[in-house]
Amino acid sequence: MARRSATGKKTVSAANLAALGAERLAALLLEAAGGDANLKRRLRMELAAELGAADLAVEIDKRLTSLAGSRSRVSWRKRPALLGDLVAVRRIILERLAPLDMRLGLDRLIAWFDLYPGLVRRVSDARGELPAMFEAAAVDLAALASLAGPDIAGEALSEALSTRLDPWAAWVGAAAQGLDPAVARRLLADLTHGRPRPTGRLAGVARRLAERAGDVDAWIAAIPDEERRRPAMQVEIARRLATAGRPADARVALDAARRAAKAGSGWLRGAGSPPPDPAWLEAEIAVLDAEGQAAEADAVRWGLFEQTLSPDLLRTVISRLADFEDVVALDRAFALAAAHPDVMKALAFLMDWPALREAAALVEARGDELRGAHEDAPLWASRLAGRHPLAALRLLRARIRSLTQLGAADREIEGLLGEAEGLAAGVELPEELPDHPTFIAGLRRSPATRPRRR
Repeated sequence: MARRSATGKKTVSAANLAALGAERLAALLLEAAGGDANLKRRLRMELAAELGAADLAVEIDKRLTSLAGSRSRVSWRKRPALLGDLVAVRRIILERLAPLDMRLGLDRLIAWFDLYPGLVRRVSDARGELPAMFEAAAVDLAALASLAGPDIAGEALSEALSTRLDPWAAWVGAAAQGLDPAVARRLLADLTHGRPRPTGRLAGVARRLAERAGDVDAWIAAIPDEERRRPAMQVEIARRLATAGRPADARVALDAARRAAKAGSGWLRGAGSPPPDPAWLEAEIAVLDAEGQAAEADAVRWGLFEQTLSPDLLRTVISRLADFEDVVALDRAFALAAAHPDVMKALAFLMDWPALREAAALVEARGDELRGAHEDAPLWASRLAGRHPLAALRLLRARIRSLTQLGAADREIEGLLGEAEGLAAGVELPEELPDHPTFIAGLRRSPATRPRRR
């Protein structure tokens, strides 16, 4: 017991280090900092933080200026140290300076981002670690800008976009969804009010900000004219207008999309034409809902479900039904799945719902259409094996055939054959299903994938 206690006291932990006392820890830090410039710089910044935001900002500025002014090449060997230095500076800005003074913190974080153009020219970075670091830091930019508020953040980010669009368009675009909506609205106003309509990369930023701000008109205004005339974009505009509670405008946009679409494509469906694209149906549903036409919207939902077999869509339909009507709706949904032209898509829906009885019935009814290449087939078989062993056996055999044709490894095929043999031995096989030895004999396989006879 005593030995374990002594060992615990030697563990490097916060509690054990605190027990050394302030003076001893200070001496150890001074000793370590003597040979570590980064640690010494960090200690200086921590001391400055105790004096206040202005003193800490001065120390941060020194490091930012040094990094920005350096022209020496950074080899792949030295890259990790530089990246670690950049992370440390960003952390001191976020964790120490920003809580003391939000404006100073945001200004320094922007200055940190501004290091990128110079760094990318002199850092050997075949792995792309440097741009990945700055892209990931967009999350911190959004968080700090949101805390700073629309007045501070709007002014600072507007200036960055106005004077340094590349690469700030990418960073603000990435940060947009994490911004406080009030900040997004302010920044969007700075970029658009009283100015020419944004184009190019700035238009992309404006659209992301408008989406975050909930400003559908600004989102539409940022779309280039040529793109806006495309039926697919008009459909998306209609959906967004409907979601924003503007059914009349949404209906106008959707009707314009119909007129622009070519006959026999998209919504304009004729005999022998493919079904409408799901995006058209989703827009029609949104518009009908906004117009208060619930029954018509549900009718279109069923049409969309017939195409997509989307569980989320079916849940939406069921959630809108009165008590006890859900049973009828489920029966209808399962019937549509059973008749779906893609048996594996139908099976995926039934297994995910879950509706195992209906899934087993589908496998039994359309066993010849099963595609064993579907990676979930073994999982589905294991779930069906308890109550529906014949369906599970059909799935496993379809998977085995597929793997054999693809030349898969013996081990995988042998494992599935063992499961299939166990299932075949435990049930009475119908005439169309061969016994296990006959199934193995009938497999077309290469020598590399030949399963052993069981």
